[in-house]
Amino acid sequence: MLNLAVLVSGGGTNLQAIMDAIDSGEITNANIKVVISNNEGAYALERARQYGTEALLLSPKSFPSRDVFNESLLLALKEREIDLVVLAGYLVVVPPCVIREYENRIINIHPSLIPSFCGKGCYGLHVHEKALAKGVKVSGATVHFVDEGTDTGPIIMQKPVMVEQTDTPETLQKRIMEQAEWIILPKTIDLIANGKVHVNDRVVTIDE
Repeated sequence: MLNLAVLVSGGGTNLQAIMDAIDSGEITNANIKVVISNNEGAYALERARQYGTEALLLSPKSFPSRDVFNESLLLALKEREIDLVVLAGYLVVVPPCVIREYENRIINIHPSLIPSFCGKGCYGLHVHEKALAKGVKVSGATVHFVDEGTDTGPIIMQKPVMVEQTDTPETLQKRIMEQAEWIILPKTIDLIANGKVHVNDRVVTIDE
């Protein structure tokens, strides 16, 4: 059984998609051990409590230095014997000590087709604003492993979503969540939990 830590800064819609997929059997061989947020007001923490999962507030602002926060985050994961860290709208830079400890065991969901509209400053609605400003006809979502860069880790799964002429950043965000993010993030977790995802020289292969 794969122990998951889901790290979230906001409402936790992707967290809810994971919970629903576990309950429905879409995700097998995995359970959410802890939900961690840097934001005291994050509704994701309430989702965790309602689900019966530990809700842990860890904010960099509550520690005397960033190094102390980094070590505390790593310790929290290790104490709970976490196997896979899932970033589901987490707006804190994951520290190198965590990335090294959990190499190819941290995944992130990004609301575009990487390498488009990713990197520094590309998060939340900013991603969709940039996509619409560029006039793209197709966007989507990407699940990737996390390395020490920003959205630069090996790509695991992507799903395209058509852009409509009447789209606003908000409508495009909603459709990408519904048609891509909430599908490929649970699917990726299930594949990893069942040993079907492999990384070789930054290229990901998936067993059929």
